[in-house]
This record gives sequence, structure tokens and C-alpha cells, in this order.
Amino acid sequence: MSPASGLRVLTGRAGFVAVVAIALLAAPTGASAGSWVHGYTRRDGTYVSPHYRRSPGSGTPRTPTYHPPATTTFGTTTKRSPAATGAFQRSHPCPSTGKTSGACPGYVIDHITPLKRGGADSPWNMQWQTTEAAKQKDKWE
Repeated sequence: MSPASGLRVLTGRAGFVAVVAIALLAAPTGASAGSWVHGYTRRDGTYVSPHYRRSPGSGTPRTPTYHPPATTTFGTTTKRSPAATGAFQRSHPCPSTGKTSGACPGYVIDHITPLKRGGADSPWNMQWQTTEAAKQKDKWE
């Protein structure tokens, strides 16, 4: 290179330091690069696959893969969890007796979003329903 061009070629240790400095400045940092997210189950029972979460504004958002809830078995009767029903009853006493366990005359535990429609078999998706209202709901559901 000619001295008139204004550029200087760095050799030896100075050149190595310059290359490393440029590489570190060009590499994405942890704050801007995003992070790895392990697979998890949402409160509604859907499973989100493991994926790489990008920083806000760093491209198009990733749409998680949908997996039906584990309690749903298409084409057959959906199994209900006695543990989930018991947890609901302990936190929501029977409207007619006020007890947190045992039978509740005149009422049944109903799933707000039906299991066959992808609702979760969890206490937050349950409610007390009168037996008569349950019969009416079963006719159209």
C-alpha cells in the first residue's frame, strides 16, 4: 500500500488485537441476541415446543407449535382427573352444603371449556353447575 492512501496494514500482535476487537464488537450480545426457551405446558394444557426466543423487534415472531392437551383423546371418551376435581372442590366448597369434600346434592362439577373442545382438566377450568343446567348443557354440547 502506498502511504498516500491513508490506510495502514497492521501486522503481528497489533493486527491480532485489531481482528479480535472487531470480532467482539460484531458478535451479538446476550441482551440483543435472544435466548433458548425449554418446552413448557401452558395453563390451558397446550404444549409449547422448545424454541429460540428472539429479542423484541428482531424479525418476524415465531408461532409456537400447537399440541392438543394431554387429557384429550380424539374419538373416544376423555378421561377426567380425580386429583383435579378434588383440588377444585377443596378450593370451591359445595354451594348447597359448604363442604370441601364428599357429595354435593343438586350440583355437579362442570368444565367451563369442555375437554372435548381442548379445555384443560384443571381446577381453573371448572365450575359448580346445577344438575338441571348440566342436563340442558349436555343436550347441545
